[in-house]
Amino acid sequence: VSNSGRSKNILCLVSAGLIASATGAVGSAAQEDSSAVVAIHAGRVIDGLSAASLGPSVILIEGDRITEVGPDVVIPAGAREINLLDATVLPGLIDAHTHVLFAPQDGKNPVLEKSVAFRTLEAAAAARLSLEAGFTTLRDTDSEGADFADVAVRDAIAAGLIPGPRLLVSTMALSITGGHMNHVGLAPAIDQRVPQLAVMTDTVDEMIREVRRQVKYGADWIKLYATGTMRHVDRRTLQSLAQVDEEQVRAVVEEARRWRRDVAAHAYGGDGARAAVLGGVRSLEHGLLLEEDVLELMAERGTYWAATLSNFTRSTGLAGYPDDFVDRLRSRHAEAFRTALRLGVNIVFGTDAGRVPHGSNAGEFELMVALGMSPMQAIQSATSVAAELLRLENEIGAVKPGFL
Repeated sequence: VSNSGRSKNILCLVSAGLIASATGAVGSAAQEDSSAVVAIHAGRVIDGLSAASLGPSVILIEGDRITEVGPDVVIPAGAREINLLDATVLPGLIDAHTHVLFAPQDGKNPVLEKSVAFRTLEAAAAARLSLEAGFTTLRDTDSEGADFADVAVRDAIAAGLIPGPRLLVSTMALSITGGHMNHVGLAPAIDQRVPQLAVMTDTVDEMIREVRRQVKYGADWIKLYATGTMRHVDRRTLQSLAQVDEEQVRAVVEEARRWRRDVAAHAYGGDGARAAVLGGVRSLEHGLLLEEDVLELMAERGTYWAATLSNFTRSTGLAGYPDDFVDRLRSRHAEAFRTALRLGVNIVFGTDAGRVPHGSNAGEFELMVALGMSPMQAIQSATSVAAELLRLENEIGAVKPGFL
């Protein structure tokens, strides 16, 4: 099948699939009868683990857990039966890179033009859009200057106050003065008085202190900006700015590990990406300019990569840049993705939702398949592989007995 055909197939699967494990993944489900038995008659099952789909099967769910899967499951008397014999059933999908507190489609600066209270309400709506698109778990990678509002959204969903996916949050990311998420173009007197989009930490001691503060106030993950952003990329060499060295990364990783947390590093490529991998981060985000030697290190060390292809198109994160510059960036990103596939890097599904519209998450599948992933690999990147990244591989990411 051609890449184009495979892309259409996978989008069809995602849009048609009832998310079997969603029973226990959303806040509203927390209020359901924990003893209820549901039997789903599925025409086809993609379990998130197998290389091929299963034929007609029954998925038996008791409370919020799958208890049996197969063609010969005995359905107990009184079970609620759902007929999906004309559909493909998938695990709840996982987007490993989102920003529910960022909604750029209105053109407003989230920190300078919106209150945190308003952004929190926007985040509740954004989370619901992802859930309605089939994503029952999100790893939210930075509150984008909204302090710990992502913790509030996570907890409100978990308590059943609002509908939404399971959220794992990173609160305020760690950056450096003058680096990514530090305002540009403001007068010094103003810049020093307005909230920043991340926490500026310029020494190891400041980084360690900030990790502790993030954990204290509810962070599930720690986010570190290991390189700068697009404005820090050299237009001639395509080298990105390294914001940290290996020693600093290792200090952040070791402190996070002490609190049983993992670290995700924003990194385009170059020395910053290399330092992030050698320093022990669990995942690298974006990797727009990753070199083959860094990808080899990632494959050796089991570092996960969320490529966020959706955010690096002419209509999203690269909008407004010169055509030649965009062409070179996209070529490098595509080359890195294909190399990662060849080397066996753990590629996980991540969209940068917020910088692309919330609810459009599934578009990432088409981009991944176009660059050489099989449709099943792409699905697994958003199910079992993403669950492994989140250390939830015994809970979510598969249609399997014992799973949510």
